[in-house]
Amino acid sequence: MSPLPMRHKRSTLAIATAVAAGALLATGATTGTAAAQADATAAATPLAAPVQLSASARTSLLQERQAEAATTAQQIGLGAQERLVVKDVVKDADGTVHTRYERTYAGLPVLGGDLVVHTSKAGKAEGVTKATKAAIKVSSLTPKIAAGAAEKQALGAAKTLGSDKAAADGARKVIWAGSGTPVLAYETVVGGFQDDGTPNQLHVITDAATGKKLYEYQGVENATGTGKTLYSGTVSLTTNLSGSTYQLYDTTRGGHKTYNLARGTSGTGTLFTDADNVWGTGAASSSSTDQTAAADAAYGAQETWDFYKSTFGRNGIKNNGVGAYSRVHYGSAYVNAFWDDSCFCMTYGDGSSNTHPLTSLDVAGHEMSHGVTSNTAGLNYSGESGGLNEATSDIFGTGVEFFAGNASDAGDYLIGEKININGNGTPLRYMDKPSKDGGSADYWSSSVGTKDVHYSSGVANHFFYLLSEGSGAKTINGVSYNSPTYNGSTVTGIDRAKALQIWYKALTTYMTSTTKYAGARTATLNAASALYGSTSAEYKAVAAAWSAVNVN
Repeated sequence: MSPLPMRHKRSTLAIATAVAAGALLATGATTGTAAAQADATAAATPLAAPVQLSASARTSLLQERQAEAATTAQQIGLGAQERLVVKDVVKDADGTVHTRYERTYAGLPVLGGDLVVHTSKAGKAEGVTKATKAAIKVSSLTPKIAAGAAEKQALGAAKTLGSDKAAADGARKVIWAGSGTPVLAYETVVGGFQDDGTPNQLHVITDAATGKKLYEYQGVENATGTGKTLYSGTVSLTTNLSGSTYQLYDTTRGGHKTYNLARGTSGTGTLFTDADNVWGTGAASSSSTDQTAAADAAYGAQETWDFYKSTFGRNGIKNNGVGAYSRVHYGSAYVNAFWDDSCFCMTYGDGSSNTHPLTSLDVAGHEMSHGVTSNTAGLNYSGESGGLNEATSDIFGTGVEFFAGNASDAGDYLIGEKININGNGTPLRYMDKPSKDGGSADYWSSSVGTKDVHYSSGVANHFFYLLSEGSGAKTINGVSYNSPTYNGSTVTGIDRAKALQIWYKALTTYMTSTTKYAGARTATLNAASALYGSTSAEYKAVAAAWSAVNVN
């Protein structure tokens, strides 16, 4: 994810590729059932639901909003030295437009200065959602410490994570508004690798007057796990025929390609090709040329693309019709998978003994959803906002799994259940009662923000489960759940389809980079009100579900 409008190794998620002649289906039977897909879109489309814009319409609207940015800045009360830069735009069925902006001050990026302006069909401003309420103003634009000092501090922080980088990528001047009073600062990015082999992209924010470290966050998200069989049975894959050779290249979904890193840890790798258009064997292999992991990765990307398009009308991760790419066989015995903005790609390790690739369906959906968060709210990957970022990926990863309707990997509210990360068949995380994993929080408390983001995510995961299915004991697709509540209340679910719509609208129109749990409650209530009305059962259920996880 891309938490703030910062310079980072991960780009702004530009998914690219060309279209070659001929697209064919690989062997396989089912990628999902009509019933399962209907389940994800069961709710009638409310007037406040986002509509799918054509590429030309979206570009035109972005250009229009940028042309009006100076006027908009004046209308919402920004200072003379502040400028708005359009990042994204969402248009609802009723004509309401939500424009997401990043901000500059005296030409410097304002980290934590992002905001969303909500405008009616008639062009009337209906409100602004800001990452910070503080006025952006600093007394001086001249640093009192040298950039080198900031770089040295960032290198030290990165080395504590095991980074092998000997030099930082340079420090740039910014305005830090992510917390407290805005100040002149440096942002430094340190690359290399962490001690477990994960690429390192540590962003360190240093006060340019005092040299104090103000903030740091990791620019690469991952879901740690190890597994065994990670396959979804025999599936249909859209491939490309080039001459007499098939390529694992999906020209129908933005040009998604699947590459083989062959144990490497950098570069794009080699595009998977085949003579008979049958990919993999259905069994894990320690070979660095194994196609089975590639087939799983391609299937996960395919289902994730279709989920977002069918459920929300979102045309790719960046909503611009361009597809990401996937890399498999990363490193040697690398027990992880991660999304990286800088390559706009998904990367999968092969797990222990290079025989357990981390390519399950919900892992794919989870990781690629970090890209969606990066291009919408940009939830900061630390503290409570980091927990919301991780939970968003769990929520949408779960949505992908249910959407696919795959008999070999039926939808559930368990995260990473196929990868057997614990070695005993138990999942990585549980949405109905997050604390069952031994570390995640079931309910909010003042200490939640100090937890690792994969554990602080439990509060939002629990909220989503309660909103979808309700409290108490039940069995869904053969899996037993028993979800408790903080206040002993009984929560009645509104169904997963509506819960997904509410979370997506909250993420894309009402959350910002600094949103915490209290802000997430407000954002989802705003979303429920826009979609279903402020007196609706859905709105009341959102309030009840947050109270049930102690967010009031």
